[in-house]
Amino acid sequence: MMVQVPLIVDKESGVNDNLDRDGSRTPVEFPCGLGLPKRLTAQVVQAATKWKRPALKQFNCNVGEGINTDMRAVRKDYFLDHDHSSYVDQWDWEKVITADQRNIAFLKETVRKIWKVLTGAEEYAQEMYPKLKNPSFPNLPKELTFIHAEELLDKYPDLPRKQRETKILQEVPAVFIVGIGSVLKDGYPHEMRAADYDDWITDTSKETGKPTHGLNGDILVWNHLTKRRHELTSMGIRVTKDTLVKQLEASNQMDYLNLPYHQAIMNDQIPLSIGGGIGQARTQMIMLRKRTSAKLPLQFGQNN
Repeated sequence: MMVQVPLIVDKESGVNDNLDRDGSRTPVEFPCGLGLPKRLTAQVVQAATKWKRPALKQFNCNVGEGINTDMRAVRKDYFLDHDHSSYVDQWDWEKVITADQRNIAFLKETVRKIWKVLTGAEEYAQEMYPKLKNPSFPNLPKELTFIHAEELLDKYPDLPRKQRETKILQEVPAVFIVGIGSVLKDGYPHEMRAADYDDWITDTSKETGKPTHGLNGDILVWNHLTKRRHELTSMGIRVTKDTLVKQLEASNQMDYLNLPYHQAIMNDQIPLSIGGGIGQARTQMIMLRKRTSAKLPLQFGQNN
């Protein structure tokens, strides 16, 4: 079902997204609640990632059911470039799953469904606007390539993370990188991920036949217009109470366990889930062959 997501949340709830685990991306924060015995400390959401999981319970979702949201957020500490903005718009989603669906096979099955929608949307846009179909800017491939972050490191051991992503996309135009957040064999994670929503620590070696971890990942495509990597969506199977503790220990953030959101996980009060966010402007850039998003900040002195 389609639901609305809040623009601001209570800091003490623990549901705001920290985006990573090094504390470098802090949310916009302000006091509110005049007339209350104690004023609230409010935060503008950076993402709805954690909010959606308690919402599954709030909206009485059963296994296989879930929610979609039209999410708006502010990320003041983002480095701004061709596909990053301080203003964030995403189609966010979350779905209730069972314990036996917490595996790589189910993750890939879900990713393929999303990919089918994205490629279908591109074709639909071209039916409405035939000029979008241009051999200089090939369509998204029908098949998405899956590669684990550990395999990507093996493939390009001398390249840093961003360059590894660029290199693989020059070989295959669309990939889903699995296992983002766990420490790889070089001693570094492919990318820092927050410890309290996506599961990046679960051992998946029995499924992959290699020393791999993590039940999450990103869809990246090659942008033929900008000649750069282009992330469309980040998603993952969410933590259990056991993997939450392990990831908080690894991140030295055990104090988070005192917050209501984390307590709800520890006390089995909210369901197991899978979820993610699809960047709206980013997806539209690819579909409409745009170099940058139209959602640019107004410059000083403009009247419109």
